[in-house]
Amino acid sequence: MTWDWGAVGDFMPHFWDGLLVTLQALALGSLISFALGLVWALLMRTPSRWVRWPVGMVTEFVRDTPLLVQLFFLFSVLPEWGVTFSALTTGVFAIGLHYSTYTMQVYRAGIEAVPVGQWEAATALNLPLTRTWTAVILPQAIRRVVPALGNYVIAMLKDTPMLMAITVLDMLGQARLFSQEQFQFTEPLTVIGVAFIVISYLASLLLRALERRLVH
Repeated sequence: MTWDWGAVGDFMPHFWDGLLVTLQALALGSLISFALGLVWALLMRTPSRWVRWPVGMVTEFVRDTPLLVQLFFLFSVLPEWGVTFSALTTGVFAIGLHYSTYTMQVYRAGIEAVPVGQWEAATALNLPLTRTWTAVILPQAIRRVVPALGNYVIAMLKDTPMLMAITVLDMLGQARLFSQEQFQFTEPLTVIGVAFIVISYLASLLLRALERRLVH
C-alpha cells in the first residue's frame, strides 16, 4: 500500500465542505443542548409534580435511547406526520435534544452547589423569584459547570459522524462519498481521523484554559 498525496489534494475541497457542516452542526447542536438543558433543569425544580413528572419521563426516554435511533425517527417518521426539515436541521435538533438531557444534569449539579446562604440572602433582600434566579443563582451555577458543559461539546463533536446516516455530508460523509467515487479509502479516512484528533485536542486545550480562568 502506498500513500497517494494526489488523492489527498483531490479530497481537500470536499474536506473543507464537510468540516464546515461538522462545525455548523456542532455549534448549533451545542446551543440547543445548553438552552434546552437549562429549561429542563429549571422545570425539574418546580414544586408541581404535574410538571416534573412528564419532564422527567421525556428526558429519561431521550437519554436512554440511542442517538442514532432518534436521528432515524426524526428524519423518517416526522415527514409522515407532515413535519419536514432538511437533513442538517433534523440532525442538529436531534443532537441538541439528545445532549440536553445530559446538560440538564450538569445544570442541576451546579444549581445545587450554590451555597444555601445565597438563597437566604436573596430572600432577606426580598428579591423577586425571577431576579433571584437571573441575578444570583444562575450566574454562580453556570460559572461552576462551564468545564463540564465543554466536555459534552467534545462528545458531540465525536457524534457528528452519525449525521451521515441521514444523508448529511459532514467530514465523514464527504470522505465516504469521495472514497466510493475514486476508490481511494486510506487517504480521505486518515485525513478525517487526524482532523477529529486535532479539533478535539484544541477544544480540550481551550477548555482547560477556560477552567483555569474560572477557577482563579
